[in-house]
Amino acid sequence: MSRMPAVLASLPFKVIGSPLFIISNPKLVIAQCINGVIGSMPALNARPASQLDEWLAEITEALAAHNRAHPERPAAPFAINQIVHKSNDRLEHDVEMCVKYKVPVIITSRRARRRQRRRAQLRGRGAA
Repeated sequence: MSRMPAVLASLPFKVIGSPLFIISNPKLVIAQCINGVIGSMPALNARPASQLDEWLAEITEALAAHNRAHPERPAAPFAINQIVHKSNDRLEHDVEMCVKYKVPVIITSRRARRRQRRRAQLRGRGAA
């Protein structure tokens, strides 16, 4: 029997918007979350790497503003897809950004490396 992570348990619909390479961006993620879908995007869509910091700030601020304005209808959490492959030289940086912004759900495209998965779990984030 699987156990639903707490961040997902209260959602009426357990739906994740696909993290689309190149296409997904903060505006799409925010719109999905406000409409009850877990919005997601690949971390690598942010180019250069420093842009991920800006995008995560934009997403977290917009969702927090929505939740203050609509406490009766809070936004769904968002997710960041980490491309876990030895060719991804940004992985450490991108995981640190997810930790900094307390990204509610981290999706890995392949098996997560123990170090990154453990870091996310220690910070209380769901690591899928």
